[in-house]
Amino acid sequence: MPRKAKELTDRQVKALKRPSHLSPSSNYRVTVGGVGNLKIQIAPSGARAWIYRASIGGKQRDVGLGAYPDVSLSQARDRARHVADLIFRGIDPVEARKADRASLAADAARGMTFAEATERFLEVKLAEFDNEKHRRQWRATLDKHAAPVLGRMAVADVEMRDVLRALSPIWETTPETASRLRGRIEMVLNWATAHGYRTGDNPARWKGNLDATLPKPSKVAKVRHHPALPLSEAADWFSDLRGREGTATRALEFSAMNASRSGEVRGMTWAEVDLDAALWIIPAGRMKASAEHRVPLTSEAVDLLKSLPKTDSPFVFPAVKGGRLSDAALSAAMRRRPERPLPTDGGDLPKRRGDQRVHGMASDKKSKTP
Repeated sequence: MPRKAKELTDRQVKALKRPSHLSPSSNYRVTVGGVGNLKIQIAPSGARAWIYRASIGGKQRDVGLGAYPDVSLSQARDRARHVADLIFRGIDPVEARKADRASLAADAARGMTFAEATERFLEVKLAEFDNEKHRRQWRATLDKHAAPVLGRMAVADVEMRDVLRALSPIWETTPETASRLRGRIEMVLNWATAHGYRTGDNPARWKGNLDATLPKPSKVAKVRHHPALPLSEAADWFSDLRGREGTATRALEFSAMNASRSGEVRGMTWAEVDLDAALWIIPAGRMKASAEHRVPLTSEAVDLLKSLPKTDSPFVFPAVKGGRLSDAALSAAMRRRPERPLPTDGGDLPKRRGDQRVHGMASDKKSKTP
């Protein structure tokens, strides 16, 4: 009959020390009694843990029962008895623990809300954008339209009907925004699936899914382009512009000369300009296509830049306090144009000159006047 180990007390377990003659890499184990094969292991670092030595499937296995003193002597004995009972019933305690952990992980995953999944997804997605404006737009779309409907839901429970509740209010009124929202919800749910927080098909997928329920965005409302400057008025407009003063006016003039976007001109710095080579190099980080753009400058454009007052600001067209000029400043410069007289013959009202937008100057189909 195997010899029964002496039952150690809490004080005796606490007083145990690792013998000095042991190899620096060896663990030291002491049987504590009370339950057969229950030991406390002392590592070279001094860390202590409970080990239950058991025969599982004909093989000797060590089953960890937790660290000491987080797990007390009495708790370790209770855990050892539980493991012994599992083995007696033919259950592998190691595999049972893995299953328990998997169940806990599944419960935790099920508890993740759509709002939490959105935040985790955006931590990765927003890093792709160099433009802060694009980051804000991405987040704003989800915060405004998805979060109120889906935010508190478990991401695992989101179904097509839930996605439709988020999309339907804006699908026909602002189809472009709604289409972007659908795509962004789809990406959040894809992230959740890839990380094990949900399973099954993506309910925000368009093809073979939502396309059977919602009309195509292109069929709901026509795209509204920015009002463009009528070609017949371009010369008069430009002449009027050159006769006015102000940084925003000069920026608008330069934008028209180079068919450049408002943001490109407003963010333009002297470091990007080579006046001797008559060249403006816009770095990739400031371009919508994320590729460097080289703009040859005409002599008139170079003269305009040379005529600008010298300031301490790095921007070519700085705001009053030296920072970046706002988009509203260029829009205001565009609106300051005199309005065309209204017709007196009962015909349709023409567009007022202040209706056109700065962005509309890039149009390849200039608007026609009545």
